[in-house]
Amino acid sequence: MGTGASPVFDAETLRRAVEGNPNTLLSLYADDAELRVVDRDAQPSRPRLLHGRDEISALLDDVYSRDMTHRLENCVIQGDHAAFSESCEYADGVRVLAESMITLRDGRIVEQTMIQAWDDKR
Repeated sequence: MGTGASPVFDAETLRRAVEGNPNTLLSLYADDAELRVVDRDAQPSRPRLLHGRDEISALLDDVYSRDMTHRLENCVIQGDHAAFSESCEYADGVRVLAESMITLRDGRIVEQTMIQAWDDKR
């Protein structure tokens, strides 16, 4: 009986996932992953916490259903940790920037803290 290889997490895999679709991105998360989101609505003392792939999937489905582009700007991977920048732009020109720090286990994301900011349309 052979042993299964761990999934490979690299910058190109992440780029294809971020710039692709929510199912591809979701496949990078472990079943028990936790995502912490900090932004103007979910500030550091009360971040939005998502537990497990089902909750993360709902967020990704919502985000990727919008008329916007996603681009991986930078990615640094060191051992079981990675950091990356993602820039997004809505069709009306509103921009979003997100910075993430992640922890990996067996090539999958188990923890992610994402800090995001977007243009204020006043």
